[in-house]
Amino acid sequence: MDDLRDCIGAELGELIEIRHDLHRHPELSYEERRTCDVVCGELERLGIEHRRGLARGTGVVAHIPASDGGDRPAVALRADMDALPIDEQTGRPYASEHPGVMHACGHDGHTTILLGAARVLSKIEHRPHPVTLIFQPAEEGGAGGRAMCDDGALLGSAGGGLGPRVGRIFGLHGWPNMALGHVGTRPGPLLAATDDFEVVVRGVEGHAAFPHLAHDPVLAASSCVVALQSIASRCVAPTGSVVVTVAAIHAGEANNVIPAEVRMVGTVRTLDEGVRRRARERFFEIVERTSEAHACRAQIDWQEGYPVTRNEEHLARHVLQVAARALGEERAELVPDAFMGGEDFSYYGQHVPACFFLLGLRPEGAGDVPQLHQATFDFNDDAIGVGVEMMCRLALEG
Repeated sequence: MDDLRDCIGAELGELIEIRHDLHRHPELSYEERRTCDVVCGELERLGIEHRRGLARGTGVVAHIPASDGGDRPAVALRADMDALPIDEQTGRPYASEHPGVMHACGHDGHTTILLGAARVLSKIEHRPHPVTLIFQPAEEGGAGGRAMCDDGALLGSAGGGLGPRVGRIFGLHGWPNMALGHVGTRPGPLLAATDDFEVVVRGVEGHAAFPHLAHDPVLAASSCVVALQSIASRCVAPTGSVVVTVAAIHAGEANNVIPAEVRMVGTVRTLDEGVRRRARERFFEIVERTSEAHACRAQIDWQEGYPVTRNEEHLARHVLQVAARALGEERAELVPDAFMGGEDFSYYGQHVPACFFLLGLRPEGAGDVPQLHQATFDFNDDAIGVGVEMMCRLALEG
């Protein structure tokens, strides 16, 4: 353990510089060309075999062989690379130089951690397992994880990747509400399926003083918003989990005109495929029939999003055991409940046993801290060493 930590410690200064460089130059989904160049440059310098050009061009897969050259299934480690369309407000000296784009979800930290693991693993003489490194674009809504799977990142050299087939995969996410130096996960669902919708309710426009001569889509849409909350309260068992959020409504421009249509958008989050199907079914029934009851009609565009991020039980237990041995039992947290956020790491779990875990970012004694997707969020450099150690130990212990 001391040798591994010494090796990680020797790399931390340069890793922090890499993280700050990535933070300064954020790139949106499927535009991560410079980030891809940085990753490939590091892998080239380390002499690690790699392949770029996956997932529409910016995905990278790399292979570190087992010490004995065996071709047993590989342990895969994954990081996401893309940023978000947000104007940064951190005030950091390494703040984004690209207006309207920033690393507000910590993917600069995730990429740096995986590069750190590559550095350390490449220097370790005894590696019992082949290791596949997956640098993935477009987690933020672009389903880059699915694109990497489609391009064979898990299939080894025979299917579009490198080395042997992947037998299991691990990924992490920096977590602002978890204490620095802690690691957490849970068996089963950790993050939700994320389906989005756009609804256009159409009626007949008219003068606001003569509502009886119009068919009011504002009233119809308002009734839909209220009725949709019955999905959680009356359509799903109390022990089930579902969130239905109408996040934006747009209608009309004048105070004395009933508009012809209303547009509303939002999201539905679930933790179970049966609940997911039921929520979609009831969503269509409620919106269509409520609109009809108001003499309007509804057009629904349902966008199926990421699946549930579900951890294999034995791998979740393994991650917690590794964390307990490395960090201390008090720093290995069994996460009690799933979160309703989503992650496209879920696609990997549809192909191989998978476990996603959380890496604590909150400094000791800190009160409120910036959250993910906020303009003031910044990954905590002090968490990089813990992340690298966890990734290395998972690669070595399988």
